[in-house]
Amino acid sequence: MTPQEIAQLINEKFPSEVIDIKEFRDQVSVTVKKEKIIELIKYLHDTPELYFDHLADLCGADYHGKKDIRFEVVYNLFSIKHGHMIRIKAQVSEDDCKIDSVVSIWAGANWHERECYDMYGISFTGHPDLRRILMPEDWEGYPLRKDYPLKSDLGEKEWKGYKQVVEVSEKNKAYEVR
Repeated sequence: MTPQEIAQLINEKFPSEVIDIKEFRDQVSVTVKKEKIIELIKYLHDTPELYFDHLADLCGADYHGKKDIRFEVVYNLFSIKHGHMIRIKAQVSEDDCKIDSVVSIWAGANWHERECYDMYGISFTGHPDLRRILMPEDWEGYPLRKDYPLKSDLGEKEWKGYKQVVEVSEKNKAYEVR
């Protein structure tokens, strides 16, 4: 089944949820509302002729200042049995920065959702262990957001552990092999 045919099936099954369908370089993306993401994903996973049994990737995107809805959670799905793929983009507003977790469908989504939470601050409702995965637990902010400060001298906003890491690094220079 082609990605265009899959997108058409999604549009027929969830007409009020589909916002847009785009094709670029033989890849099809279906942009959807987030409210029925579990129902839509289960349909793609459980329907025998679709059978998207592999979540190839889940990531976030920040369109700060470019789109009305700031964030998207992007699901790249693949059917090992049928060899077809589709990309689903669920819109997530900054005001209600959460979406339902798909860990119950693909256990591998666990770490992907944690990374998306850690980098963008998008919460996943129903996630079994939603906590930071890349940044320290006491880190403030979300590094992949477009409005995250880029300069290194953050003053009071500087991560509290930074000075300690620098001190340990300086102390350990005495042990470097030259």
